[in-house]
Amino acid sequence: MSGTHDDALISRQVRGLEALLEERGIVAGAVLDEALDAFLAGSSPLNGARVVARAWTDPAFKERLLTDGTSAVAELGYAAGGVQPQRLRVVENTAHVHNVIVCTLCSCYPVRLLGPSPSWYKSEAYRSRVVREPRAVLAEFGLLLPADTQITVWDSSAETRYMVLPRRPDSAASLPEADLVGLVTRNALIGTAQL
Repeated sequence: MSGTHDDALISRQVRGLEALLEERGIVAGAVLDEALDAFLAGSSPLNGARVVARAWTDPAFKERLLTDGTSAVAELGYAAGGVQPQRLRVVENTAHVHNVIVCTLCSCYPVRLLGPSPSWYKSEAYRSRVVREPRAVLAEFGLLLPADTQITVWDSSAETRYMVLPRRPDSAASLPEADLVGLVTRNALIGTAQL
C-alpha cells in the first residue's frame, strides 16, 4: 500500500496550519515542536506489546482489557488516546475470528500504544479497501486466513480507538511475560499480521 501522495498532502496541510498559528502569534514553532516530541516520546508499539503480554499471562487482566480497555491500559501506565482522551476497545483474535482495525474517515489510531501510524494505514487505498475486501487486503500483507475464518473490521473514530489482542502463538505457551513482549508486532496489533 502506498500512501506517499497522501502523506505529502497531509504534511503540507500540517505545515500550513503550523505557519498560520505562528503568524497569528497563537503558538511559537518551538512550542509545537516540544509538544510533538513529548507526545511521541512515550509512543511505541512496545507499549501495546507489553499490554498484550500481560493479557496472555494474566487472565484477570485480559478480562478487564476486553471489558474496558481504557481502564486496563491505565493500570499499566498507558493512555488510550493522543492529545485528548479517547476510549480504547480491545478486540481479541481467536481460532475462528480475526480482527483488523482501520479509520475510514482519517487515520485515528492509538498512537501511545502502537507508536506513530504507518503510512499505509493512512492511505486512502487501505482505508477504503479493507472494509470492502478485507480478505484481499490481508492477503496483500501476506496474511492468508482459512476460508472459514470470520474477519471483523473495526472502524476507529475520534472518540474510540481499537487495538487487536493477537492470539498467543502455541510455541510461546511457556514463555514468561518479558519474553512474550518481543513476539508482538505493530501489524499484529492492527490485525494485518498474525504471530
